[in-house]
Amino acid sequence: MRPYELSLTAAAEAIQARRLSPVELVDSVLDRVERLEPRLNAYATVTAERARRAAREAADEAAAGRLRGPLHGIPMGLKDLIDVAGVATTASSRVRADHRAQADSTVAARLSASGAVLVGKTHTHEFAYGLTTPQTHNAWDTGRVAGGSSGGSAVAVAAGTAAFALGTDTGGSIRVPAALNGVVGLKPTYGLVPRHGVTSLSWSLDHVGPLTRTVEDQALVLAVLAGHDPRDPASLDVPARDYRPGPAEDLTGLRVGVPRNYYFEHVDAEVEAAVRRAVDRLEALGARLVEVEIPMTRYIQATQWGLMVPEATAYHERTLRTAPELYQADVRTLLEAGELMPAGDYLRAQRSRTLMRREWARMLEDVDVIAAPTVPATAVKAGQETITWPDGTVEAVSDAYVRLSAPANLTGLPSLSVPVGHDTAGLPIGMQLLGRPLGEGVLLRVGHAYERTRPARELTRPARESARPALDSAPAA
Repeated sequence: MRPYELSLTAAAEAIQARRLSPVELVDSVLDRVERLEPRLNAYATVTAERARRAAREAADEAAAGRLRGPLHGIPMGLKDLIDVAGVATTASSRVRADHRAQADSTVAARLSASGAVLVGKTHTHEFAYGLTTPQTHNAWDTGRVAGGSSGGSAVAVAAGTAAFALGTDTGGSIRVPAALNGVVGLKPTYGLVPRHGVTSLSWSLDHVGPLTRTVEDQALVLAVLAGHDPRDPASLDVPARDYRPGPAEDLTGLRVGVPRNYYFEHVDAEVEAAVRRAVDRLEALGARLVEVEIPMTRYIQATQWGLMVPEATAYHERTLRTAPELYQADVRTLLEAGELMPAGDYLRAQRSRTLMRREWARMLEDVDVIAAPTVPATAVKAGQETITWPDGTVEAVSDAYVRLSAPANLTGLPSLSVPVGHDTAGLPIGMQLLGRPLGEGVLLRVGHAYERTRPARELTRPARESARPALDSAPAA
């Protein structure tokens, strides 16, 4: 197994045991970047020389017995909304073509202190305002969308050009690309991970979280990211904890909510079948399945857009008036639409969210987690704008992808997307686990138990040469 193929956990163990040098690992990943980037375009900026210097420093520290923790010497990607001092933060937009960060964001500083090595900044849908990341190509089929807005981060992890990456999630922007690229994505509880130094889309919906190859990897990254920062007004002041789920696979006593409405409506048959098989696996591990009724479903998407659109427009107000031509057409249209939204509609969306949070809290009194599809369909072809469901309903791709992930943003609840197989075209399918506030530990326990016991047909090996021969064997463009 080549170093870039290792999960974060396996690479960390190898570095700590001195079986692997950070230099060897980072060089392997950078070679992978050089070979695959012409076809994937996951990175907005590759910081190769910086990475090699950091890897040498990490190797020297390891040789001297000064390991900083499990992320020591581990190569990572950061979404191009996350500030790193001296490195461009363009938000994948011409608006910020010349912007270079003056200081580290909180999450970048914490990862750097932990010994993680920056490979580069990953592409986002412009200013995170979209669900496809059109400039980046899906790691399993380069003719299909990567998902967004953290598409670059998901593709980098899936392709082995980063051991882990950070994304942001305002309506599903970590979990959607995670599902479409066969990796694990976590949207933490609102406020658990500080957002200071991270470009905002919608301040009351934005979350920062990791994308990894395994659930166990998630726990290692989250332990570094979580923690109070007074510079983020929404940051939660909660004690630090170890999120590692442990080896136990027994879920006896755990109550898994299975929605009878909303989450399995207008969902591709192969996606539904794969997710229901995964839920059955949880039951076989001892969990008790409980049917739940998702509350206020008719208001979910209206509330999501009612909050996000005006908040995004307020953030971009000055540039939208002085240089509107620098925005991509789809993003500019959404920003201009926000200028027309009445204040009363925004206030009604706020009231709707408050009611929704209360109703979800009541529902979660009866279950420990909810299991559902992450997205209703696998990765669509690049340029495809709509999905037509069997009953004739036509839905915009962006609406379809955000529909099942938005509730976790509106309620601020933690949500974990785990790969649960592939469709007949070989494209990954994701299952979403939602939990109570600060319930990340439970989600990781459930996801890890499923991951350790899932049938061989559901295994995804996104970084292995054998997984995608069409991608891995083709000559570089």
